[in-house]
Amino acid sequence: EPRLVESGGGSVQAGGSLRLSCTIPRVIFGDSDVAWYRQTPGNECELVSTISIDGSSDGRTTYADSVKGRFTVSQDNAKNTVYLQMNSLKPEDTAVYFCATHPPIRVGGRPVTCVDFANWGQGTQVTVSS
Repeated sequence: EPRLVESGGGSVQAGGSLRLSCTIPRVIFGDSDVAWYRQTPGNECELVSTISIDGSSDGRTTYADSVKGRFTVSQDNAKNTVYLQMNSLKPEDTAVYFCATHPPIRVGGRPVTCVDFANWGQGTQVTVSS
């Protein structure tokens, strides 16, 4: 299974910005949509955003209500990369962020979740201090 690789996490103060990157193997880029998930310190797994990957640079996007207006997902087809621009960050955005194909693959008859991504060594930590 080709692996998606996240990067760009870090520690910022509330109100700051970060940009996460998700590098997708060229062999599967464009085969499916891409999603950003996050797992909070309380182990809640939230679907943050999705983007459809097509031949244009302006795929359809969705956002969780908790990040709408603050986060923007985008794609760079030339670099087979999806970005998550996060502005006006809040302490409650603190989480490990994962990218994955969407809809999620199924393992053992169930869709994979943040627990699986973490077990596979994926993710980038974002910490927002107040």
